[in-house]
Amino acid sequence: MGAAMRRIHLGNALSAFGLGFTVPYLYVYVAQVRGLGAMTAGLVLAVFAVAALVVLPFAGRAIVRRGPLPVLLAALVTSALGALSLGVASSAAAVLASASLLGAGQAVMQPALATMIVDCSSAETRSRAFATQFFLQNLGLGVGGLIGGHLVDTTSAASFTLLFAIEAAMFLLLVVVMATVRMPHAPRIEGAPVASGRGSWKQLLGNRAMVQLCVLGFVLFFACYGQFESGLSAYGVEAAGISTSALGTALAANTLVIVVAQFAVLRFVERRRRSRVIAAVGLIWAVAWAVAGYAGLGHGSQEMATAAFVSTYALFGLGEAMLSPTVAPLVADLAPEGMAGQYNSAFALVKQLALAVGPAVGGPLGASLHAPYIVAFLLFSLGISFLAVRLGRQLTEVQDRPWLAKSRVVARGGAPVSADV
Repeated sequence: MGAAMRRIHLGNALSAFGLGFTVPYLYVYVAQVRGLGAMTAGLVLAVFAVAALVVLPFAGRAIVRRGPLPVLLAALVTSALGALSLGVASSAAAVLASASLLGAGQAVMQPALATMIVDCSSAETRSRAFATQFFLQNLGLGVGGLIGGHLVDTTSAASFTLLFAIEAAMFLLLVVVMATVRMPHAPRIEGAPVASGRGSWKQLLGNRAMVQLCVLGFVLFFACYGQFESGLSAYGVEAAGISTSALGTALAANTLVIVVAQFAVLRFVERRRRSRVIAAVGLIWAVAWAVAGYAGLGHGSQEMATAAFVSTYALFGLGEAMLSPTVAPLVADLAPEGMAGQYNSAFALVKQLALAVGPAVGGPLGASLHAPYIVAFLLFSLGISFLAVRLGRQLTEVQDRPWLAKSRVVARGGAPVSADV
């Protein structure tokens, strides 16, 4: 890795560490510590999603016009202000306004950092770069949540003020680190489309492969990430009788599999078609849902049900580790020259939509209609495999099998150079 990429990965780790400090405790902080009630706490979580949906359509164009680094720095400062104000807010209006700042800043960080990774990587190194990003994000979130949990005291608002101040400090430290990054021109691969407009949503919607990838991405995030802390956890508690401690163990198993298996999985997927890897993830997740069905509907012992439920989360983690070096690099390789920011923002918008709809649909279904819930999401997982195979027909050989790229073109009309250079 070059110096720029090392700083970008440090940025991913620091931002995830800061988020891990506060995100798991937002509900408790607003509802109990500030005494604003469950309704306001629920609205705060909704504000995060709404803020992301509002700013992401504009973030892509800003990245295209200004570059990812200035946009990232603005997002970090906005997030720091949001975190600081959230730590001292005592009224519902102040909490919601602070949450909107923090949510908007966090939402813009993702496509900005992803575009910087694209600009600092080649077709040959991009999968490994995004796998490293995903690994560091999960590690940062886990470590941040663990340390934050030992710092908070639900009887003391000051402990939460300290928590949010530390999060703000992480964002400001990241501003200092990222301000030193010197961005190179983005390398391009053969077969990448040529831009016909600057940051055009119309052009993006005209890219059939990108549209199909967005549909596939929505199903991926809806059927997996959108269920972790809503439908699947509700199903585990209500149908399988899983205790809260066992639920925590399941979430830990998910993170552990990602952290331990990420680079072993990377070696497996690097030389395989991206569309086939995504299709395989759909099959793995279908097995995960079947195992979850056994946990809640198999009428076995409680120990077997708990083991099956933990295994479900572990299988989801395996699929996530396979997706991290696959989907994000594919988004980058589908983007015309200079439009990686637009494409990354569009995909982040799809992700946010799925994460907003997933809990709203899965939560009530998982809590009350146990068998239909499992069957429906098992079918969604099989749908992922179908959509992935269909997407593969829209991809060029280089987009589906990036290791075949024998040359790459430096942005703004650079001459092809050997991939071995």
